[in-house]
Amino acid sequence: MSSILVVDDDDQLRISFAKLLKEEGYDIQTAPTGEAGVAAVKQHVPDLMIMDVRLPGMNGLESFGEVRKIDSTLPVIIMTAFGTTDTAIEATKLGAFDYILKPFDIPAVLKLIKAALEAGRLMRSRVEMNVGPDTTVPDAIIGRSEVMQEVYKSIGRVAPTDATVLIRGESGTGKELVARAIYQHSRRADKAFLVINCVAIPETLLESELFGYEKGAFTGASNRRVGKIEQANGGTIFLDEIGDMPMSIQAKILRLIQERSIERLGGAHPISVDVRILAATNRNLERLIEEERFREDLYYRLKVVSVNLPRLKDRRGDIPLLCEYFLSLFSKEMNIDNPGITNEAKQMVETYAWPGNVRELGNSIKKALIFSSGYPIQATEVSQAISGSEEKKVVISEGSIEKAARQWVREILTTEVQNDAFQNLMDRFGSIVIGEALSLTEGNRSRAAKMLGLSRPTLQSKIEKYNLIFETSVKKSDETEL
Repeated sequence: MSSILVVDDDDQLRISFAKLLKEEGYDIQTAPTGEAGVAAVKQHVPDLMIMDVRLPGMNGLESFGEVRKIDSTLPVIIMTAFGTTDTAIEATKLGAFDYILKPFDIPAVLKLIKAALEAGRLMRSRVEMNVGPDTTVPDAIIGRSEVMQEVYKSIGRVAPTDATVLIRGESGTGKELVARAIYQHSRRADKAFLVINCVAIPETLLESELFGYEKGAFTGASNRRVGKIEQANGGTIFLDEIGDMPMSIQAKILRLIQERSIERLGGAHPISVDVRILAATNRNLERLIEEERFREDLYYRLKVVSVNLPRLKDRRGDIPLLCEYFLSLFSKEMNIDNPGITNEAKQMVETYAWPGNVRELGNSIKKALIFSSGYPIQATEVSQAISGSEEKKVVISEGSIEKAARQWVREILTTEVQNDAFQNLMDRFGSIVIGEALSLTEGNRSRAAKMLGLSRPTLQSKIEKYNLIFETSVKKSDETEL
């Protein structure tokens, strides 16, 4: 549960705000003065602080300065009446996350609170690298392959510098984790880290979100607004999916990198800013340049240093480590014992193509863990988790299937002592085949029998032999179909 500290001298506002936020599931603490708010932060740093500008005694700006000394990564939202907007803007320029005007638009405030909490989490939650698979740290880069060792080296070399970094890789390879690792090992780790997803924000809003605007810049611009780049002055901006950034905004980002200055929308004078730019994309920027959809000069400015993240299928040796990591992590999250995974399921995980990379693998392991009901994860549960994933399933070649089958058989023959090895292997393989047929037909035994070329009595006897349990999705029709 996220904790929020509300500081305001208006008793009724504090009570109303606390009630609203408690109903949203937040842990709320309040304070009537700036001094009391600073004392509360010293005693226990919350996840977010919401503070009025006008306070008796120590005012909002003074209180904000003291809070920054205690924890510079604590996100702070400033509350202000329309007449004190300039003070709130000044606080934002000094590092406050944002400001809100009284009276509040409740949906907008709740949305801003959620964004501020996420920004705070990204700054505070450290990304661990090259850790063991039994770790349960939620943000970790796992892998010991040669290509991942190069990634770790690149992060270590570039993090202490102020160089612009371009992080490239397919969706799900962990580009944001790498950006956060660079930030957390940089000299700006005690300053702001703001993430801008260039796809998630509509083009019409992206420019004002990045650069801010002056009063009267467009219809509805009733007061000046500080943009995210100016807000992150001294810190780091992560431009995710920069390959999808509109050309008009690309020109302004180029100017930012070259001249270290920006202009608000409707502004007439440049504003000096000191921010480090990290950018990421899964797009082929070279092709976009040829298609005149990405500026070549910006491309060369961005790729001062490039960190290229490999596809999961290009580092298959890391898949067992990742599998163990996700099992440990999600078992802890679900408050259950780690049930482990069978050899058959492990082989399936290791041979699948994983088009969604690490993200898809993690999602599939979590689903399979839910399906397993606390028992070791079976191949059928992995198959069910994969086929239900959002990513497009890629067919595994026959050669890779045969190779995986041979590895599995070799492992069984060399690690398990048994008198009837051949029959046991055939039974285990038969269990997988029948289990998959039942999974594909959602437990319909008549359809599964047809699929396998077996009579229904034969299929039934094998189901009983292998102790397979499936809910039959079709009742009467299943009884009379054959």
